[in-house]
Amino acid sequence: MPDLEHRRPLASRQTAWAQATVRMLAKTPITPNQVSFLSMVMAGIAGLAFAFSSDAAGALQIVLLLAAALFCQLRLLCNLFDGMLAVEAGRAADDGPFWNEAPDRVADTLILVGAGYGAGMPELGWAAAALAIFTAYLRAFAQSLGQPADYRGPMAKPQRMATLTIAALLCLTAPMLGLSIGFVLEAALWLIVSLAAVTCWRRGRRIRKLLRAEARQPQ
Repeated sequence: MPDLEHRRPLASRQTAWAQATVRMLAKTPITPNQVSFLSMVMAGIAGLAFAFSSDAAGALQIVLLLAAALFCQLRLLCNLFDGMLAVEAGRAADDGPFWNEAPDRVADTLILVGAGYGAGMPELGWAAAALAIFTAYLRAFAQSLGQPADYRGPMAKPQRMATLTIAALLCLTAPMLGLSIGFVLEAALWLIVSLAAVTCWRRGRRIRKLLRAEARQPQ
């Protein structure tokens, strides 16, 4: 069964277009787990588009940057619809929790590492991916301790994807500003790394505070 108590709060679930899309998906044989798997495919395409964008030129470069932005958002839509299809449409599978979590870690890595190669700094992409995974680990660790799920930022998954989407679109105007695509992607990754570190610190501090509070409670 889906863990409703620890579900990420998303206002987009209540929108008419999201509800209509889920009703349409519910009429097909598509399962939530398949949508979760598809999120990795979307992320892989976004990552490849980022990786090859800086070495491309002309129309191909524009297509790659637009694809990077588009598929970052399609990855998020998959993350939205797999949960809605499981919960709102009542099609959750027994192994749903695995598919709800594991593909996200792969997707983050594919996109962030791809952006790192596009920036000419793969190590920065790997650092961003490691911090993205660590933020998710701290959330899962808190839940394993019986604490509420902590989705706080400032650089949680939606913010990471928004940052990279905006960066991809800014890259389209970079030549006109005398900037390289690599510079724009590097700046975006440094922003993600810096704020993801803050996110990890905030989540870790909350875990410690809650553990200390529980230890002080009378037995």
